[in-house]
Amino acid sequence: MDFFHALFAGVTCRRVAWPFVVAILYLPAQAVLAQKGELLTLPDAIARMLAQNPELAVFPLQRKKLAGDARMADLRPAFDFRFETERKHFGGDEPDEAPDPEDAAANELELVVALSSVVELGGKRQMRVDVVSAQLDVLIAEEQARALDLLGEVIRRYAQVLAAEELVVLAKERVSFARDTLKIVNERVLAAASPASERMRAEATLAKAVLAEQSERNMLVYRKYALSALWGQPGQAFEVDARALYRFAPGASFEELYARAQENPAIARFASEERLQASQLRLVQAKSSPDLGWYAGILINRAVDETTALAGFNLPLFTAKRNRGALIGAEAELEAVALRRKAALLQLYPQLYLAVTGRKQALDTVIMLQGSVIPSLRQALGEVKRAYRRGRDSYTDLIAAREMLLNAERSRIEAARSVLLYGAEIEQLTARPLGPLGLESRQ
Repeated sequence: MDFFHALFAGVTCRRVAWPFVVAILYLPAQAVLAQKGELLTLPDAIARMLAQNPELAVFPLQRKKLAGDARMADLRPAFDFRFETERKHFGGDEPDEAPDPEDAAANELELVVALSSVVELGGKRQMRVDVVSAQLDVLIAEEQARALDLLGEVIRRYAQVLAAEELVVLAKERVSFARDTLKIVNERVLAAASPASERMRAEATLAKAVLAEQSERNMLVYRKYALSALWGQPGQAFEVDARALYRFAPGASFEELYARAQENPAIARFASEERLQASQLRLVQAKSSPDLGWYAGILINRAVDETTALAGFNLPLFTAKRNRGALIGAEAELEAVALRRKAALLQLYPQLYLAVTGRKQALDTVIMLQGSVIPSLRQALGEVKRAYRRGRDSYTDLIAAREMLLNAERSRIEAARSVLLYGAEIEQLTARPLGPLGLESRQ
């Protein structure tokens, strides 16, 4: 929670345009982390990821670096201190003629003491500060985008754990059905109403069901490992409420979701990049103005016992012409940002449309299976069992009725998982929760 409070404060200060309040909605005011073996809710998982994921821990260090860059960018040009000595030769006209050692003036020193610096023209100092400020905007947008990516990944992996829990329950039901079928078949074989081959087939089916249950349990362990790895503790024991797999929030129209999606961090980042490139362009333009160099000092000539003031300036020539290449490159970078944003929006449209339509279709599937198909198949299986006991239906009919029910229940689990996964995709694209409590319903 502290991370998002700090991040949201940073967003406010930097005036980033998209509403990151969604991150606050993901967490309760006082999130209590689940202890080992206890019930882990989705807000718990998100809180752990935010507190312990190393990818997010990098961003404060990068902000610290930019703070140092800002201090450097705000510095004025340094002063240079110049101190020179020169021994004047006042001997004869010939170079090899030695001076008279008794002539003190012939060996006097000439001293130069001067101070020099540069006057930056064109507002370069402010432009440097603006560039670092724009870099901070980009970093904040990247941090928001990465945090939202990780939020989406937590939700997806949590949904996979919920589905894996339900698949284990379904595998247990399959084993129970296989045992029940074996019992019924054995009764008919003992009564000489069915051949022994049916019992062998029922025993083989039970063995396969037991193996399938073990496989689903192994997959559940893997899904939990994958989820807990997001906060650096793979293998940590926890439980989840599998009923959350079937809690769905109401959806919104595609037009409304697309309008939200255009404000998400992945798109808003281009606005920050555009501000950065515009700042860099202004800095390059400012560099076309030459900096005025100056110096001031004194010259002390002890030979003639006089002190002379020194002052001057220098101005580089053809600075704008030499800077033309950098200016062209900066203008091209600024134009490229706008094109990349347009390309991202074009890619966003079909991606969001697929998520919205996929979620609706999966939700319709869950409703149909749960409301009518599964109850009918369960009732039909009971009828076939009774008919098989009385010899009116065959073993094949019994197995077919059982498999239809189990397959329908598996389809319901997979469809419910798809609803949550598509919902996570929509929330990640729009940077907002689907319902009042975020993705579907928080426990």
